[in-house]
Amino acid sequence: MAEGIVERVRAAARKRLLYLPHAIRQMSRTDRMLAPQEVQTVAITGRLVEGYPDDPRGHSCLLLGYGDGGRPIHVVVAPKDDYLAVITAYVPDPTQWSLDFLRRA
Repeated sequence: MAEGIVERVRAAARKRLLYLPHAIRQMSRTDRMLAPQEVQTVAITGRLVEGYPDDPRGHSCLLLGYGDGGRPIHVVVAPKDDYLAVITAYVPDPTQWSLDFLRRA
């Protein structure tokens, strides 16, 4: 099941990304400044951290990838038939995550 969501995410990301307002706000914060290309790269190549099959927005998941300069990026996405909904994207806080950013502290 976990692999299925990742494949659906990657397929949807190749079509189109739709950034929800929360994602845009998070990506635009001056302490983060995440580029859409960084988020797209995480969506296409990222590693599954957590799955949320019961999300009211539809089955979604948290992915980990790396952006400019190798900084870690978490992206929460929900695949749809024609696009990938980007729910949020952020640089994870090292005090709240394991050293590899795959498990909550």
